[in-house]
Amino acid sequence: MRFVVKIVKWLLGLIVLAVAGLFAWLYIAPPELIRVGSGYSAKIVCSNVFIAGRDANEVLAVDVQAPGHPLLRLMRVSVDKNRGTVSAGLLGFLGKSEAVSRDGLGCASIPDGDVGKARRTAVHVEPAATSQDTLWPEGERVEASQDPVIAKLLDDAALTGAGMRAVVVVKNGRVVAERYGQGFSAKTPLLGWSMTKTVNAAIIGTLVKDGKMAVDNKGLFAPWKVDGRAAISLADMMAMSSGLEFNEDYGDVADVTRMLYLEPDMAGFAESKPLAGEVGKVFSYSSGTAVMLSRLWQDAIGDKAKALTWPRSALFEPLGMHSAVLETDEQGTFVGSSYLYATAHDWARFGQFLLQGGVWNGNQVLPAGFVDWMREPAPASKVYGKGQLWIEAPGDEDNPGAGVAAGLPKDTYWMEGHDGQTVAIIPSEQLVIVRLGLTPAKVGYRPQTMVGALVKALH
Repeated sequence: MRFVVKIVKWLLGLIVLAVAGLFAWLYIAPPELIRVGSGYSAKIVCSNVFIAGRDANEVLAVDVQAPGHPLLRLMRVSVDKNRGTVSAGLLGFLGKSEAVSRDGLGCASIPDGDVGKARRTAVHVEPAATSQDTLWPEGERVEASQDPVIAKLLDDAALTGAGMRAVVVVKNGRVVAERYGQGFSAKTPLLGWSMTKTVNAAIIGTLVKDGKMAVDNKGLFAPWKVDGRAAISLADMMAMSSGLEFNEDYGDVADVTRMLYLEPDMAGFAESKPLAGEVGKVFSYSSGTAVMLSRLWQDAIGDKAKALTWPRSALFEPLGMHSAVLETDEQGTFVGSSYLYATAHDWARFGQFLLQGGVWNGNQVLPAGFVDWMREPAPASKVYGKGQLWIEAPGDEDNPGAGVAAGLPKDTYWMEGHDGQTVAIIPSEQLVIVRLGLTPAKVGYRPQTMVGALVKALH
């Protein structure tokens, strides 16, 4: 009996040592997957707390844990509102990551832990407010359509989709209908994810207009000038056909997740990638490309402080997008692939701006014809445009023309983002339809059904 007891004690001791060793390993050298998870958790909670004013525990549970990797269910966050920081880790202390809020620039992930350096990237933003009493888009007031057919469509949860947070319908330059999910309103800034890429392309357009950039520029980064990457033009990058290697798989530690949550210099990471295909001939969707585009237009401005204020001064304020916050990485490069927060009304303003050909209040903000160029099919793709937008509906990327077959006007084009963010722009119908939410791809939601029904009802 004593022998058995000794064996049991010995086994228990081994188990305790093994568990202690496991925790020590996870604490000292956490696997990258854990660090990606903690970085994602800290960043999403930080932005939603400090930009959107949402509750941290709700954001963790609803936005991070519910739709994500099972590992995220073990993440715990800590918010320090005085310091403007959010830390996250597995069980709260393993593989910890931090994100910090900065004036005018939202939150940044801090993969190397240098909070002070990240905090130095900030801009002074004068408070600006849109009149609540003036009709949209000049103000925020909406005169909703009294058509019961429109109301019925937007009250149909199957049409607006699971996890819908906002739908805004603009007809002939006015908001005619809108709906918001529980806990959200016209005043809630919402993340556009990859719809940010289209806004980033428009920012480039403002610099093309000023003569600071040209789409045929080559030799874009110094290290590229000595190898095959010298042939990559700005237009190739805008059309997602640079030929550069980049893994856009969000399911694990891939190039995109490594860039967003493990690299303090996102553009530098993407810039270091080698060629994997022929320049201009192979379409490869890449968030790394969009972040490099941000670095290029910031460099084209030259003055770092002026570059940090450029999105607001050149685009957001002229359009009345006062809620818009475009975030940077730790180094101060705008994350033009993913991180623009704005209210649904402001996303609709941007969609209307594209519909109007880059003109706002009679001012030609983008070069004449630039939006038409953005909409042209990329040379290496039948479904993607030359300017960081989609000319096919979500889910139809492998089936060109399916949108038209489903009843959508032929000139419909789209801004698209992760988890169900879309803006449909239909010039022939003078129609812009914004749909924002938290709707993972596995749900199978396709917004073109709603858009098609609204086109028919408003025709």
